[in-house]
Amino acid sequence: MTFGYPIMLDVSGVRVLVVGGGRVALRKIEGLLASGAHVTVVAPDVADAIRSLPVEVVDRPYESRDLDNARLVITATDDPAVNAAVAAGATHHGIWVNSADDPANCTFTLPAVARDGPVTVAISTGGASPALASHLRGEFQNWLGEIGAAEAAATLAAQRASLHAEGTSTESIDWSDRVRAALRPRP
Repeated sequence: MTFGYPIMLDVSGVRVLVVGGGRVALRKIEGLLASGAHVTVVAPDVADAIRSLPVEVVDRPYESRDLDNARLVITATDDPAVNAAVAAGATHHGIWVNSADDPANCTFTLPAVARDGPVTVAISTGGASPALASHLRGEFQNWLGEIGAAEAAATLAAQRASLHAEGTSTESIDWSDRVRAALRPRP
């Protein structure tokens, strides 16, 4: 299975269904909430940490009607049959689905993500090694801070806004020198 088309989604206000209520589901939910998604959690047993989050909790096993109005689905149960049923239902309805640690039942994978302000680096191994992606995320997270990526993004955004205010197109500008000047030198 290849997952070779990277994409960044705007999930703010989007209804996302998460099937599962444990540790893995919690990690997925936290990322979705940080991105502004409206999360519904369906599981017969939901961790208190999930209940404390601003999510809708449905305390019961998954039913196919749970897919109604969902635009994205994450399945994170410890039951492969449930994960497969959710994935099959979502795929049948044309809804993108990620089944945690089960690439065969995914229509997308979730990369490891390093962030520094508005700068986001997504690292994927196409499902081959989540451990490698996680390790690389840590390395990139440190590096982004070292070079001042967030500050550079703010500086460059201000320059871009100023150019636009002057009526200048930013598409024809070679940004290389400006980018280098905005970043801290590598240690």
